[in-house]
Amino acid sequence: MTTAIRFSSALRPHVRTKIEQLGTADIVIGIPSYDSGDTISHVVQVIIQGLDHYYKDRKALIMISDGGSTDDTRELARAIDPKSYNIESIVTVYRGSHGKGSGLRAVFEVAAFLRARAIAVFDSDLLSITPEWVRNILDPVIEGYDYVAPDYKRYKLDGTITNTIAYNLTRALYGKTIRQPIGGDFGLSPALIKFYLDQDVWETDVAKFGVDIWMTTSAIVGGFRICQAKLGAKVHGQKDPSADLGPMFRQVVGTTFQLMERYEDFWLKVRRSREVPSLGEFVGQEPPAFEINQEVLLEYFKVGLNNFGTVWQNIIDEEDFTAISKLAEVDQGDQFYLPIETWVRIVYCYAGAFRATPRQRFKVLDTMVPLYYGRVASLVNEVRDKSPTEAEAHFEAQAEAFERQKDYMIKIWRRKGGR
Repeated sequence: MTTAIRFSSALRPHVRTKIEQLGTADIVIGIPSYDSGDTISHVVQVIIQGLDHYYKDRKALIMISDGGSTDDTRELARAIDPKSYNIESIVTVYRGSHGKGSGLRAVFEVAAFLRARAIAVFDSDLLSITPEWVRNILDPVIEGYDYVAPDYKRYKLDGTITNTIAYNLTRALYGKTIRQPIGGDFGLSPALIKFYLDQDVWETDVAKFGVDIWMTTSAIVGGFRICQAKLGAKVHGQKDPSADLGPMFRQVVGTTFQLMERYEDFWLKVRRSREVPSLGEFVGQEPPAFEINQEVLLEYFKVGLNNFGTVWQNIIDEEDFTAISKLAEVDQGDQFYLPIETWVRIVYCYAGAFRATPRQRFKVLDTMVPLYYGRVASLVNEVRDKSPTEAEAHFEAQAEAFERQKDYMIKIWRRKGGR
């Protein structure tokens, strides 16, 4: 994994002083943030409401772990008084590589020092968070679960990296039907926090966008007790995947492929998926619909064929390259369909190519982005007339296709140098 400057701790001296004064806490809630001035006040206020309503007798700490925001994020967070002697707050700039993972590392260190019984983390740009989210995430931890993944109601075109890659690979490789493995809002036990802090990953891509999929995968492989919490709609910032999701794709998918190397002894033995319980009841609003700029996606896909066609031809199967080449000739967006079986083989082939080119792996991964945009453009057509229930069934069928072709992945993996 790519490395950066090494820090022995993500905490600054003033944070250490504060937690030494606090001594202990029952609950720690972390909010990693960066330029979240438009939303941070809302998120903190709702979390305070949830703690005050459901955990009034518990000593709690809310920690805003900021990445050096250039807006008023930290000032706005400091301006909020929890108004309860049982709720404390810390607002700090973490130390380490710039990214969500470093922000969470600081939260984990504080939770470990305070010997918290339950830990939760929430994204700083949430518009749909309710006090019930706090309960639904924390209660399972208090009841004995180690890892609580979010189970959202999402608009059918939201979460495209999840729906095209992250969910499918988590399920097919590691055998767990965790629907939102990179959802961003999680519950964690003290045992799992200790496990995370002991891993030597905090100066790698895990410190950036890759932290969510690393947390999920590591919890599975580590044998921790896992469930999902129903949270309702997740409404936050920009969703259109025709916007620049390149860096996020690179770090999420890159981390996923790197974890395949680290945990190959585990996933090579997994043969089918098992249900992960989803607890509680959905709360909050329904997910709003939004438009995707399919034209931009298709243009990116076609330019990708011109720029990377030779690379694609060397990585993916001949039949799939032929199918991709023909798709680039489609003029009408509503006629663009990239078959799921082709997409599964493309993803698996890229995992193998990533494995086989350690010095050029991220350059190789960059050539996959136009193919991802092509798959999203196809999804726009596939789910256009589907209800939320029908769209979810469609995504489940996709995941099953990844499971069916796992032997194909294993064959590629072993050919490219895996054990």
